[in-house]
Amino acid sequence: MSTPPFLRLPAGVRAERLPTTRGELAVLRADAAAADGRPPVLLVPGFTGSKEDFIAVLEPIAAAGHPVTTYDQRGQFESPGTDDPQAYDVAALAEDLLELVAATGGPVHLVGHSFGGLVCRAAALADPRALRSLTLLGSGPSAIPHPSAANLGLLAQVLPGMDLPTIWVAKRRLEAAQELEPPAPQIEDWLRRRFVANHPVSLLRMAQQLLGEPDRVAEVAALGLPTLVAYGEADDAWPTEVQAEMAQRLGARTAVISGTGHSPAADRPEQTAEVLLEFWARVDGA
Repeated sequence: MSTPPFLRLPAGVRAERLPTTRGELAVLRADAAAADGRPPVLLVPGFTGSKEDFIAVLEPIAAAGHPVTTYDQRGQFESPGTDDPQAYDVAALAEDLLELVAATGGPVHLVGHSFGGLVCRAAALADPRALRSLTLLGSGPSAIPHPSAANLGLLAQVLPGMDLPTIWVAKRRLEAAQELEPPAPQIEDWLRRRFVANHPVSLLRMAQQLLGEPDRVAEVAALGLPTLVAYGEADDAWPTEVQAEMAQRLGARTAVISGTGHSPAADRPEQTAEVLLEFWARVDGA
C-alpha cells in the first residue's frame, strides 16, 4: 500500500475528470512551468493505489518543463468501474492508458508503478509509438513472487465473499504489526476511504493478474524503447535482484532509490523526481 505524504494539491496541480470511450477517469494534472516543448509525462499507479501516490512528484516534474498527468485506473478510487472482469485485464487497462496518451498530445514519458508497470508494458507492446520512454518503478518481469504472493493470494481468496470495509480492518491489522510509525489520523482515514471506494471486481482481477502474469521482458526489449528500471533499496514486492536482472534483460538503465521500499514516489518523492528527470533529460538530449 502506497501512503501519500500529503493530500492537499500542490500549486499548479488540478483534479479533473477526463472522458474516454469507456467512461470517465479521474486525473491529476499539472501544466509545464515553461512552454519549452518538453514531452508530456504520464504516471500510472499500482494495485490498491491511486493517482495520489504521485502527488508529491507532480510539482517538480512540471517545474522542470514537463506537462504531467496521473490517474486512477478503471475501478480504482475515483474512476468508476464495471462488474465485467475483462475490463480490468492489463490489455484493456492499456487501452485506457493509450487514450490518455492521445489526450496529452503524446508521445509520453510513461511511468508505471508495480501493477501499473504491467499495464504500461502492455501499452508499449500495443503501440510503442505512443511512448518516448518507459519507466518501470517497483515493478517486475512476471507474476509477483513469494512471500508477497502469499498475502496477495489470501486477499484474492476473500474478495469474492467479504465486503471491502471488513477486509480493510483485517488488512490494516496485519500491516500495523510491521509499521514503524502509523500514518497520521487524517491520512489513515483517507487510506480507508480509498480502499473501500475500489470496485471489488477490479481488485480481484488485478490480484489474479499479479499472481499469474507471464514474463514479457523479451517482447518489451525487442521494441528498443529507452527504458529505466527504478526501485527502492528495500523493495519487498519483487525482490531487488529480480528487478536488476529484468533491467539487464531489457538493456535498461537502473536506479536504486535509497531510504525507501516499494513506493519511492510516495516515500522519497524528491529523490524519485530527480531520478526520473535525469533519465528523461538523457532521452530528450536536454
